[in-house]
Amino acid sequence: MTEVKELKTQDVPQQVLTRVEELYKQLGDAEHAYYTLDDPIMTDAEYDSLFQELSKIEAQYPALLKPESPTQRVGAKPVEGLTSVEHLKPMLSLGNLFSFEDLEHFHESLQKNLDRDTGIELVTEPKIDGLAVSLIYENGVLVRAATRGDGQQGEDITHNVKTIKSVPLKLKLKEGDAVPALLEVRGEVYMSRKGFFALNQKLEDAGQKVFANPRNAAAGSLRQLDPKVTATRPLAWFCYALGACDDTTQAWINENLPEHLAQLHWLASIGMPVSDLVKLATGAEEVQQAYESMNQQRATLDYDIDGMVMKVNAIRDQNYMGFLARTPRWASAYKFPAQEVETQLLDVEFQVGRTGVLTPVARLAPVNVGGVVVSNATLHNLDEIARLDAKINDWVIVQRAGDVIPKISQVNVSRRESVTDIPIPEACPVCDGPLQKEEVALRCIGGLTCTAQLRESIRHFASRKAMDIDGFGEKLADQLVARQLVSTLADIYDLTNDQVMSLEGYGQKSTDNLLAAIEKSKDTTLGRFIFALGIKGVGETMGQTLASHFGQLEPLIAASSEDLQKIDGVGEVLADSIYLFFHDEPMIEQIQRMKDAGVQWPHEEVEIVDAIFEGKTFVVTGTLSHFSRDEAKKRLEAAGAKVSGSVSKKTDFLLAGEAAGSKLKKAQDLGVQVLTEQEILQMLNLE
Repeated sequence: MTEVKELKTQDVPQQVLTRVEELYKQLGDAEHAYYTLDDPIMTDAEYDSLFQELSKIEAQYPALLKPESPTQRVGAKPVEGLTSVEHLKPMLSLGNLFSFEDLEHFHESLQKNLDRDTGIELVTEPKIDGLAVSLIYENGVLVRAATRGDGQQGEDITHNVKTIKSVPLKLKLKEGDAVPALLEVRGEVYMSRKGFFALNQKLEDAGQKVFANPRNAAAGSLRQLDPKVTATRPLAWFCYALGACDDTTQAWINENLPEHLAQLHWLASIGMPVSDLVKLATGAEEVQQAYESMNQQRATLDYDIDGMVMKVNAIRDQNYMGFLARTPRWASAYKFPAQEVETQLLDVEFQVGRTGVLTPVARLAPVNVGGVVVSNATLHNLDEIARLDAKINDWVIVQRAGDVIPKISQVNVSRRESVTDIPIPEACPVCDGPLQKEEVALRCIGGLTCTAQLRESIRHFASRKAMDIDGFGEKLADQLVARQLVSTLADIYDLTNDQVMSLEGYGQKSTDNLLAAIEKSKDTTLGRFIFALGIKGVGETMGQTLASHFGQLEPLIAASSEDLQKIDGVGEVLADSIYLFFHDEPMIEQIQRMKDAGVQWPHEEVEIVDAIFEGKTFVVTGTLSHFSRDEAKKRLEAAGAKVSGSVSKKTDFLLAGEAAGSKLKKAQDLGVQVLTEQEILQMLNLE
């Protein structure tokens, strides 16, 4: 803990230093008691009086004004933009379980990995619906806060996190405790339901846009450039794990806190808020009981949870089991079933997507579903409307699938009266162009002449997994299309400084940032570029498959439908879609314009080390213990194999790890040879 007396200068009397130290402690204890323990130790008036006293002292003696002072929670200046920071350790995501059967399989995999016959001890915690955040403390003082981001890099939000009263600016270490040189604490920033409704009411009264749910409100609040705005938002924080530490602190933790639950208790003792729903359970049956209990308590909480997280308690066992590519083997989320309520279907609108498909969207009488006000829900397609037999003015059951996407699950026909059929469009509701019936959907055939398709195509092209143009969001795409500055994908690379500056919300700094992001996107990979083009049926994985198969774009453009069907995972329909796309003359002209503008990628080529699987197609499924799926894919490709994402009659081998599911069954049904991880290791001489 930083001692105020260390700040002593010739100009600051000792009694002032002593008083400042007392005020730090009194205000810190009061904030911890009020915001973390929910047990106030002083009145608001008493707190305000102490706060004002400290503010006056710091104004009189500027040398005493430090970042960890209680007065500095809202003292930072607005930042120009959120900068990217690299995590000291990756912030991985969790796998999901949805049933007791899934839980039993998960527990069995733990027993097998740890070679145990008895139940595994697990810590159960609420899965709070907020934003994962990393806090870095140096010598006990908060120096950095960052979002999870992609797990490797996040955004620096220190200026905003400091405004959250339940986040300690200094660790509450006891006298005589060793001060960690480096301590990372990870947790979830969220917004209470009560605070969310109050905030939305305030925004609505001011004529501003309201938030859809507490999670969106928390995310929007954390990404503010001005911390004074964030300080007005009712944000809170729960911690759930330790991250990186300095070597000395890590050695102390290893010796004194060998279990996850003990680490949570220690974090609580140094001022970190920890959920009081955290419990210890042994074996699948006890975990299921904890899950059911937490699900029952869910409605009484003042914050949203969408499931329960379970983690192996013994840190030694966690370290032994390790990680897959994106998730730990020793932890998982167990999602709650969707919540359902009844409301009235007022109208149905048809929205046009990137590929021209019309999606029916139900307009509902607003209703609260699990703490979120829902007024829209997807109806998916024409077949779903027919299956539900839904009509305008019907009373319908709405659920949030996975607690995220609202959908109509059924119609309450017993309450039906004065209903009318849902009108099915005869022309595109956006461009008034002709529609084409495709199985269960209607599709506008206007292509990029339809502004809805153009707008969505631009957003897809610029998205993170495609060309990754930072700052290119929905609002920008809307403006570019509305102002007719972009009518093809290639037009993005012709945007000028003056054109961007003419857009709402763009000054010179933001214009420079956008143009720099567009320029940076020109260096990409062939797989990303193919995916970005928006070919019907070609997702991220298929884009990479095509890139790996052809190596460059020209052979792909020249490929016939028959050539394309030789690729594992490409059937007749997809082959025709790809072929027609690359035989559209205007699209070929666009691609050439983008290449002329500097869009480029390296040649896609895998170094073949030992071609024992030359010409063979593999699919990898299940949990592997010796390497991640990505590592397995690279090993197989280095041995000459092609690795596909789906099993078909063209698949030669299936590499099946633990908990292999539907792909294993399909491979067995098709007579595909199934190999274990051990067999692959032997064949690749990796034992």
